[in-house]
Amino acid sequence: MIKSELVLKIAEQNPHLYQRDVEKIVNAILDTIADALARGDRVELRGFGAFSVKKRDARTGRNPRTGAAVSISEKVVPVFKTGKEMRQRLNAPAPKVLKAAAAQ
Repeated sequence: MIKSELVLKIAEQNPHLYQRDVEKIVNAILDTIADALARGDRVELRGFGAFSVKKRDARTGRNPRTGAAVSISEKVVPVFKTGKEMRQRLNAPAPKVLKAAAAQ
């Protein structure tokens, strides 16, 4: 699912909201999360998961084409850890109806 599909889905579920307003809300949420991560803060959405940043130290890597050693500078990367409810939802057993359809 891409952002535009998310906006459409939310707009369908909330017919009293204009699609452009839903798009502004989604963008505001994502911008707020990105700003918090840029400051080094942790963003926790209960039941969904937690976003945080992790520092990767500088290291020596290899150019896959030539095999030459390449110096890679330190960087900060985003990390996402799923929440308990999300893990349970992803690992829930499939309903029997879907299992029969999948077997065909």
